[in-house]
Amino acid sequence: MKIGIVTDSTADLPAYLIEQHEIHVVPTILVLEGKEYANRISITREEFYNRLPSLQTPPTTAAPSIGDFATPYETLLTSGCDHVISIHAASQLTTIVNVARQAAKEFPDKVTCIDSGSLSLGIGFQVLAAAEETEAGLRSALDAIDSARKRLQVSAALDTMEYLKRSGRVPGVVAALGGILSIKPMIELKDGEVKPFGAVRTTKQADERMLKFLLEFGDMERLAILHTNAEPRAKQLLNELMSRVRKSIPRDILFVNVTAVIGTHLGPNGIGFAAVRK
Repeated sequence: MKIGIVTDSTADLPAYLIEQHEIHVVPTILVLEGKEYANRISITREEFYNRLPSLQTPPTTAAPSIGDFATPYETLLTSGCDHVISIHAASQLTTIVNVARQAAKEFPDKVTCIDSGSLSLGIGFQVLAAAEETEAGLRSALDAIDSARKRLQVSAALDTMEYLKRSGRVPGVVAALGGILSIKPMIELKDGEVKPFGAVRTTKQADERMLKFLLEFGDMERLAILHTNAEPRAKQLLNELMSRVRKSIPRDILFVNVTAVIGTHLGPNGIGFAAVRK
């Protein structure tokens, strides 16, 4: 059985991995000052983050259309694939996977849509897990996704709670507290929900907390260092990890400036990681 893999651009997969595994990526939509941009295509991440703090109207995001998903499904199924696995951002945070499921109805019993319960490389690592098992068949690929999700951790230290507050992704009381105290909120993504789990006063303390989490995480099968246009901070985190780690870590550590569609809700100058335990 030949399996095709589809995801959306919030998975943050580097181009070389997309090409290597022949993954079809559907662009999500960023609406910036009244103009729509196809994520990964129409605007660079650096340009977006540089403009974000000065925008008079907060940017918004939108899911692709049903046709945007139906096209790669049809392409894969008519080019020799027996089945398609379509893996997408958490349904609690976006309608993307619901739109994909609507498109899948046009191909009965041929497309399995998966709610990753995650974002960024939290999706991407599930996509890679499936892609690496496609030759073993549909059941093996689906089991690989489930296994990766159970061993996944996605955490971040944000520069401010303001952007998350606008998005409505955290309780209002928690968001207001972050603004009043000018603290650096620490968040994690669990089962599709953004959960604040602490806060610190300074950027240095936030970086130290992220490093502590990584050093205590255990042996890793996959790791991505994530940032929202905070490359120097993220590189320092990676360098500190590499100099102090005394355990098994992946040889191919991904280093990713998070896509604008996610960064809209997180804001610039944040760092974090996505990791899968061995």
